[in-house]
Amino acid sequence: MNANVGSDARPRTGDSLEARLLRRLLRVLGDPPIEFRLLWSGEKVAPASTEPLEHLRIKDRRTLFGLLYDAQIRFGDAFADGQIEVDGDLVKCMVALFKIFAPDAREPISSRIAGWCRPPSRNTLTGSRENIHQHYDLGNEFYALWLGESMAYTCAYYPSAASTLEDAQTAKMDHVCRKLRLGAADSVVEAGCGWGSLALHMAARYGAKVRAFNISREQLEFARRRAREQGLEHRVEFVEDDYRNISGSYDAFASVGMLEHVGREHYPALGRVIRGALTRNGRALIHSIGRNQPGSLHPWIERRIFPGAYAPSLGEMMQIFEPSGLSVLDVENLRLHYAQTLRHWLERYDANTAQVRAMFDERFVRMWRLYLAGSIAAFDTGTLQLFQVLVTPYDNHDLPLTREYMYPR
Repeated sequence: MNANVGSDARPRTGDSLEARLLRRLLRVLGDPPIEFRLLWSGEKVAPASTEPLEHLRIKDRRTLFGLLYDAQIRFGDAFADGQIEVDGDLVKCMVALFKIFAPDAREPISSRIAGWCRPPSRNTLTGSRENIHQHYDLGNEFYALWLGESMAYTCAYYPSAASTLEDAQTAKMDHVCRKLRLGAADSVVEAGCGWGSLALHMAARYGAKVRAFNISREQLEFARRRAREQGLEHRVEFVEDDYRNISGSYDAFASVGMLEHVGREHYPALGRVIRGALTRNGRALIHSIGRNQPGSLHPWIERRIFPGAYAPSLGEMMQIFEPSGLSVLDVENLRLHYAQTLRHWLERYDANTAQVRAMFDERFVRMWRLYLAGSIAAFDTGTLQLFQVLVTPYDNHDLPLTREYMYPR
């Protein structure tokens, strides 16, 4: 360890008030390996007992005091505005910050008070449409810059570390279809279909007939165009409607990346929708970002990126299935697959920042870069999980004896 670290971190004669506050905060947080550089005074504030690995430059006093008051919102806003700069690898810096605010870490009372004052957006029929519009209707051209050919905006599945993003997204769709045991005689309903890649894959590769529900008009227009281009209009119907209005009976129910937008208060209603949509031998798969224990999504993400979003624990997900008589067949955690998916997205996003800047502005470029880097850190540190849960009606006994059917021979 650098012998100057400890002495540098102790208050010195002539330290500004801001530097003294930061030194005290670092001690309270357990001396994380982060050095702060106060650009207006030229001071450097490092941890007392740890060699700093990451370096943050703060441009003015107002930004610093905003961080001290409510770090979880103000850090993201200040980074987007260019008031905070990260020297070095942004993902590594976010990993260090996530470790400070791990689930068992004590959150400052000021941040908790600020959180009480900003409850998440509601996911009513009207609220859900507005929340989805704010995130997903930013323009298909924007998402096409970094999502890849599939336009799949959900966790991919990497059969090997060398898999490309395109191969991994195809593998994810196959993984879902195998879990659901899809065949040419099956009918499927999908809740929240994004740009339609999974629905089209089910029809093209497995011969299933699919109805896919979505409330993002831009996504649906894209999906319908792809269905026409692939000659699949007769097998896939894209419906502009809320999942709560699903009707009919199906052999399979799929929801990949939609549960995050449902809201805990609507879980029992979602369970009733699933149970009502399935035949007696039907299967349903829910694929969702989750957490190890109940807790809100990061407040900056919920406010600036994903309004109304919530990532449930497995226990909370059971509120969907238990009241509706649905039996859990399989649970899988793909957390590290999502971290790798996000790395591929961030790499492509960084390669296309000039186009993103032309579409929006510099603040948007920085805000979304922080969102992608922070998401990598969240999955890498275990702050977030990615659950796939397979269920069936409780009285369905037409079940495989092993899990062999889930994996390619």
